[in-house]
Amino acid sequence: MDFQDHAYTNNTTDEEKNSEFTYKMSSKEVQTFVRLRISNSSLFSGKRNASMWAWRAILQHMGLQQKMTYTQASKKWENLKKRYKELKNPPKGMRVFPESWCHFALMDDAIMGRLEGSAPILKALPSDKDDGDFLPISKPKKKKVSSSTGNVAGESEVILNEEEDGEEETEHEGRQVSDCVMLEGDNKRTVMDRERQVMEKEKLVMESEWKVLQKERAVLDREVAALDRDRASLERERALIEREKALMEKDRYILSRERMALEQEKARLERLNATKDRTEDITEDSSKRNDLDTTDRRERFLYLFEKLVENF
Repeated sequence: MDFQDHAYTNNTTDEEKNSEFTYKMSSKEVQTFVRLRISNSSLFSGKRNASMWAWRAILQHMGLQQKMTYTQASKKWENLKKRYKELKNPPKGMRVFPESWCHFALMDDAIMGRLEGSAPILKALPSDKDDGDFLPISKPKKKKVSSSTGNVAGESEVILNEEEDGEEETEHEGRQVSDCVMLEGDNKRTVMDRERQVMEKEKLVMESEWKVLQKERAVLDREVAALDRDRASLERERALIEREKALMEKDRYILSRERMALEQEKARLERLNATKDRTEDITEDSSKRNDLDTTDRRERFLYLFEKLVENF
């Protein structure tokens, strides 16, 4: 069965292209977008059209009402949550790198409720608000395909719906995530290259310092060996001094004994000298007394002799 497209199927007007265009938010706008969505969760009550007016209030606050539709904003939010869940809870056995996505930390704070009150609280737009202030919503495009066979007469038309607006948003989101990943990958490679260069320089410095330390260690080893030799020499000299000191103590003891002996001998000699002096004194006294007696006798004899002479 051959399918042939009608002529109008492949002709897309500029108006259709413009309506299919999805605005690509900057990183700062994504942060504001997420903070507003979390801070205004009460506007998404689940009632009819509540989500539409809530998203329109957020887009108008951000000044994007002429750049995005509320369905594209809703798709953007769902894609952010989907991407976060894939990185937060990957399938078993699959290894992921959450830090590779530039919005992971923001979405983690949002899902965990850490962004409550981080943005102004908005009021939902009234239901009678003029839709002219907002970007029109493009309707799904249809494609007619006719099928025919050689055996079956007539034509049967099949109407195929193309993908909705969110498909383009998903493609842009994928490109945005890919750009973020590539940018962060390039930044990480640059940082790693710089760190590797710094590590190489530090390695060279450490090697040179290690060589200097080895030389200093060799010098210290030689100095330690010299000190050990000096200490051994001092120990030998100290032992020699101790022996000489012992000999001196022995000589001093001998001299002390000899000195005591000399003192005793001196005392004995002094006693002998004293005895001798006393003996000489006694002898001298005796001699003097004998001389006196002899003189007296002589004088008496002469006196008597003179008397005798006178008498004769």
